[in-house]
Amino acid sequence: MKEEITREKRRSRRETKKERMKKKIIMYYGRLRMYMLFPVYLTILLAAAAVGMFFVDIRAGVVMALITGIYLLVAVLLYRGLKPRILREMVNIVTQYGTVQNKLLKELLVPYALVDNTGRVLWTNEAFVNMTGIEGSVNSFIDKYFPQISRERLKLSDDVKDLRIEWNSRVLRATMKKIGFNSVLGENALIKEIEGEDTLTALYLFDETELNIYRTANEEQKLVVAQVYIDNYDEALDSVEDVKRSMLTALVDRRVTNYFAKVDALIRKVESDKYFVIFRNKYLKTLQEDKFSVLEDVKGVKVGNAMTVTLSIGIGLGADSYLQNNELSRAAIDLALGRGGDQVVVRDGEKISYFGGNSEHVEKSTRVKARVKALALRSILESHERVIIMGHKISDADAFGSAVGIFVAAREVEKEAHIVLNTVTASLSPLVEMFNPENGYPADMIIGSEQAIQICDSDTVVVVVDTNIVSRTECPEVLQKTRELVVFDHHRQSSDVIRNPLLSYVEPFASSACEMVAEVLQYYSERVRLEPEEADAMYAGIVQDTQNFSAKTGVRTFEAAAYLKRSGADSNRVRKLLRENLESYAAVAGIVKSAEIYRGKFAISVNEEAQFQKDPTVLAARAANDLLDVKGMVASFVLTPFGGKIHISARAIDEMNVQVLMEKLGGGGHLNIAGAQLADTTIDEALEMVHKVLDDAEE
Repeated sequence: MKEEITREKRRSRRETKKERMKKKIIMYYGRLRMYMLFPVYLTILLAAAAVGMFFVDIRAGVVMALITGIYLLVAVLLYRGLKPRILREMVNIVTQYGTVQNKLLKELLVPYALVDNTGRVLWTNEAFVNMTGIEGSVNSFIDKYFPQISRERLKLSDDVKDLRIEWNSRVLRATMKKIGFNSVLGENALIKEIEGEDTLTALYLFDETELNIYRTANEEQKLVVAQVYIDNYDEALDSVEDVKRSMLTALVDRRVTNYFAKVDALIRKVESDKYFVIFRNKYLKTLQEDKFSVLEDVKGVKVGNAMTVTLSIGIGLGADSYLQNNELSRAAIDLALGRGGDQVVVRDGEKISYFGGNSEHVEKSTRVKARVKALALRSILESHERVIIMGHKISDADAFGSAVGIFVAAREVEKEAHIVLNTVTASLSPLVEMFNPENGYPADMIIGSEQAIQICDSDTVVVVVDTNIVSRTECPEVLQKTRELVVFDHHRQSSDVIRNPLLSYVEPFASSACEMVAEVLQYYSERVRLEPEEADAMYAGIVQDTQNFSAKTGVRTFEAAAYLKRSGADSNRVRKLLRENLESYAAVAGIVKSAEIYRGKFAISVNEEAQFQKDPTVLAARAANDLLDVKGMVASFVLTPFGGKIHISARAIDEMNVQVLMEKLGGGGHLNIAGAQLADTTIDEALEMVHKVLDDAEE
């Protein structure tokens, strides 16, 4: 009896549950009701037809009315009889569909969870639990398990977000998708109502550990192309006895071969001073961590040679094909040589990294290149009607003096020439004032950027002196108006160089651009003649950049100075032209006095009075030079707030490459003379950045 009562209660509960489901899920409205009542509505049409039949024939009308009544009775009986059965079938279908849907989601192979905007986990499927091993995570916060998925990140407005997560030695990709409450059944027990929020986040986890392993393995197996050049092969051989030349070459070959053999590289000597190397990408990091010690190893080759052997290496990778990697390696080796050699340039697509470069470039004794460049320059100037000459922004004596030298070259072939000069500093003013109409120079010899842009056309050649960086020229817009470009510079090249000039003469070993132009003028024409003020301007450029012949000087520096002296340059006049006024001298002394000594060997100072000075950056450069005279100083740095930027003047003697340091701050320059400009930066932030690059260099 009790068992029957129990079965009856269970049956009653099942029936009650079904009734609740009927009322809760199936809403008997709309099209379904219309379809079920359609036979009933059809009797209206039949009734109208029966009435019409009475007007035709009474007996036919009676028969039609009888048939209509029987049809209506049958339709009503069918509607009332089939309605419960149809509803019961619909309840079964919906119930089965919901069960299957829930089961599929629960057993979905992709780890899946629902998270509200506060980070609370509302629901997880089995795959999520199996992957994470997190039991009972519902109602806990997701950032407890994955700190990267913070509440702030969940509140972002993006519809879909991907996030890489490293979790328990595995790499997961978390895909988060915003979903609205309207897209989820309101009666679903898995969803909880959250005040003030109308969205949830669906979180999918994808384990990409193995995929990343395969990706890494694929990247590591890619081939890297390297070009290895001996910078001073001929000079090194000339400095050793004939019987030892083969020994010197063999020792260099052996050290280069042994170094790359350690990384399973293929090495081929393509010329007497050039090697072609291929190795797998996975070894590149090893070489970088080793800081390419082959550079120092080769310097240790000594068989009586007076000159140290140095290498330049260009490495290319990251392209879509090995042919393109080879082109990148060629571009890298060109950049390494243009920066003075004794260094490695790694070009990974558009990203460029530098290693080494701590040796001063060896001066070439031959002047064949100067003669070739002179003939090429003459040919280019003769084929154009107009010449525009410009140096770097805030021009100094070297930029202006070398521009005057090119002006003389253009005048020799009877071409119209103009020097672009936007800012005449107090130190440069005495030189510029010499070139006036009273001394026989055209009034438009010196022009501004706007005028240069107006007159530049397809028959104009632009000559850039004392810089090879587009953004640092007096008027970068002119470079966009013509492809007829010539570059004369003595600074090491960087990645932002002037592209594809007709003539590029970049010699990092030269003391100044004036020295290079003076050499070219000697081979330019037998009839070329410098006026005394022109020789003075060029001589002043050499004096300023060499700090009165005390830095970066070589045999060719003095030969160029001798040529200028023969052309009428006077050292006493030049000294007077370069003299400072008392205010400038006091300002430089103030900068030097306020310097701090960092790490015991770096002098760092801030030009606090820059806003009251006429040429603050020029004074900062002079102060940086003076700070090197302090005993024990390896490098000096002077920071100047000017024109909305922080200008950094960096100087060194021979123990540190300040160019590499400034390149890390977006600048560049020369081994011993470099600088950088920092935009949207305070003095304190700039000082912190300088400290950081020095700390990194000392590690």
